Amino acid sequence: MHHIPLNRRLVAELLGTAFLLAIVVGSGIMGEKLSGGSVGLALLANSLATGAGLFALILVFAPISGSHFNPVVSLYAAMEKHISFKEAVLYMIVQIIGAILGVLAAHLMFAVPIIELSQHVRTGGSQWWSEFVATFGLLAVIISTSRNHHESTPVAVAAYITAAYWFTASTSFANPAVTLARTLTDTFAGIRPCDSLGFIVMQIVGAVAAVLVFRWLFNAAKVAD
Repeated sequence: MHHIPLNRRLVAELLGTAFLLAIVVGSGIMGEKLSGGSVGLALLANSLATGAGLFALILVFAPISGSHFNPVVSLYAAMEKHISFKEAVLYMIVQIIGAILGVLAAHLMFAVPIIELSQHVRTGGSQWWSEFVATFGLLAVIISTSRNHHESTPVAVAAYITAAYWFTASTSFANPAVTLARTLTDTFAGIRPCDSLGFIVMQIVGAVAAVLVFRWLFNAAKVAD
């Protein structure tokens, strides 16, 4: 990956994250339109579209940038010295920009106001704990499969995110860039701006915890061998 010039990797991260948010927000809008008022059916459509889209996007951009699309994944890559911390910060910046552009693209497709602050309440201890669990699990999947079953990482990540929509109370944002961008949509996928900080803090804590735990687990496995 490092033979790819940084500017091209950054464009790949921007495009990939933009498409991810267009999928998340767009499928949320479509799911809500077609579900006849059934929140469960809308969530099913949203989760399946996100998982399928994420699988495709990882395959497309992994050879270029590693398909992070997520600041905590870039943080993990820097902690493990896959990329420098300077590169990680640049990845994070373009991920946030891309995420916002993806929301705007979805709004344009569905003719809703281009920017609208969300009124969707997502707060409280159960929601914050859900984000810790969701992000810890996501990093666990990425860390383990990238070490041992690299070719399976895209399907494993997509499957986990699809499942996490359903087993977490927060519907598994697990991504600070996604969280920030979703404050700008007052649709099915939105989150109030004032609720975003709690989510982002727990996502970072969950990611760092996963990196430390799995670093220890794999080091212990090496010693045992």
